[in-house]
Amino acid sequence: MKLMPRTPEKPGGRPKIDIDWDMFDRLCEIFCTQKEIAAIFCCSIDTIENAVKEHANTTFSDYYESKSAGGRSSLRRWQYRKAEEGNPTMLIWMGKQYLGQSDKQTLVIDKSDADELDADILTDAIKKQETRKRERS
Repeated sequence: MKLMPRTPEKPGGRPKIDIDWDMFDRLCEIFCTQKEIAAIFCCSIDTIENAVKEHANTTFSDYYESKSAGGRSSLRRWQYRKAEEGNPTMLIWMGKQYLGQSDKQTLVIDKSDADELDADILTDAIKKQETRKRERS
């Protein structure tokens, strides 16, 4: 079998995927996964890895981290606006995230009450309280 030399008119291999890097960056900003990005560009994950390496001389993970930072800051800004508007859900969530607030409930039993309580009743009360807490979460 005789191998034919490659010519500029007939390059070997598959045609190169043309990636719109502005769109690629926007997809990173809205937290699309690598698999989703590959599907949008109709190529494999390996092709995405190689394209990023060629375009930005870095790994997909590093590139994604830098490009998704803009999406995280936008999301944080929108959340903060909702909290400023008085949205109770957002106020609670931001309080938990940034102020160390939590939904922890403590069961306080006076020693005089504890002497009268059966250990099984106390255990059941604690389990019920934990179940209610999980159901609310």
